[in-house]
Amino acid sequence: MRKNRFLFNKHVVAMAALGALAAPLPVLSNEPGVLVEQLCASCHSLNNLERSAGYSQADWQTLISYMVDTGEGTALSQDISTYLAKHYPVNTKRESTVVKGDLKLSFKYWQVPTLGQRARDPVQGKNGLIWWVGQWGNILGRLNPKTGEMKEYTLPSGTYAHSVSLDKNQTPWFLGNKNGTVGYLDLKTEKFKVYEMPDKNARDPHTGVFDNAGIFWFTLQHSNMVGKLNPKSGDIQLVTLPTKGSRPYGIKLDSNGTPWVSCNGSNCLVKVDKNTMALSEIKLPGAKTHTRRLAITPDDMVFYVNSGMGKLGRYNPKNGNITQWDNPSGKNSHPYAIEYADSAIWFNESAKRPETLVRFDLNTETMQSWQIPSKEGVYSGLIRHMRMGNNGLIIHQTATNQLAEITWSK
Repeated sequence: MRKNRFLFNKHVVAMAALGALAAPLPVLSNEPGVLVEQLCASCHSLNNLERSAGYSQADWQTLISYMVDTGEGTALSQDISTYLAKHYPVNTKRESTVVKGDLKLSFKYWQVPTLGQRARDPVQGKNGLIWWVGQWGNILGRLNPKTGEMKEYTLPSGTYAHSVSLDKNQTPWFLGNKNGTVGYLDLKTEKFKVYEMPDKNARDPHTGVFDNAGIFWFTLQHSNMVGKLNPKSGDIQLVTLPTKGSRPYGIKLDSNGTPWVSCNGSNCLVKVDKNTMALSEIKLPGAKTHTRRLAITPDDMVFYVNSGMGKLGRYNPKNGNITQWDNPSGKNSHPYAIEYADSAIWFNESAKRPETLVRFDLNTETMQSWQIPSKEGVYSGLIRHMRMGNNGLIIHQTATNQLAEITWSK
């Protein structure tokens, strides 16, 4: 058992060096319940166990293997998975509601090399390469989906990037969520160029997008700001949202290159004047409404996930009309990521287990949904961002450190 614990501790030491542990790791206990608390709480809240869908011993063992290296078939792995299966068995506490339909989904998975990194926000370039960030691991990663080859780069100390976006040259730009920076990886030299925020209060760049002029627009959630960077000059401009605590989260551009921002802390959307950075706030119905992310259709309809009320919403900028539809799994489904693809709006119900992917057909205004599996059939979560790739939706699961491509057919 001592050797097995040493194997796990090597992983924990590595995560501690990356700053990814939620709490210091004490001396490991011989009592299974205490041992599970020690190991699980070293990276995430124990509430994740209480709120899980529960698993069999074999599935717990598989799920754990996506998170940390406990050693395949070791006594430590057996002890942990056996305890979890007994105390957190399969349950329906957060059961999702599935709406059947004609489309069928196919999933292709990739497991990132470094476990425990919280892989997230993958984006595919026109050259086919997929980039992601490992938020807890301070990692920028690259995947060739044709060969499965991956390469990970250690970001500058303290970055802990929240997202990555590509410019017109397929260069990956990261958003330093912990040190108030944005930057990119020079693909020729494989060195980083970093830009610091000009305001010390602009501490957490979050999500970004490039416009056709090459300007990088981005949100800063807890700083309550929106920013833009001109890569040619290095000039950064920032503006604060009108409502305190709006927590700007997602950002997308309409067909005119105008940025639109979703508010994770208030019932609002924000339109940004691309020339002056003047802000126009649109109030959404419902005091409990808050919007993680948004998607814009080719006809410039602004769709958003109403994460606070379990709805899909649409704002029509032409006449100001707002329409909302209930999610299949109800008001507590917490829709999170959203994207437009193939004449439909796609979003996930992140609070449900198994987590679901929902397709809203724009022509019929009807929904179809699917439970989202992880690699090898274990259902976990969750998707925090998704974007359309060259052939399908590119998603991730932060709990399993997996990337995936979703394609569909009739």
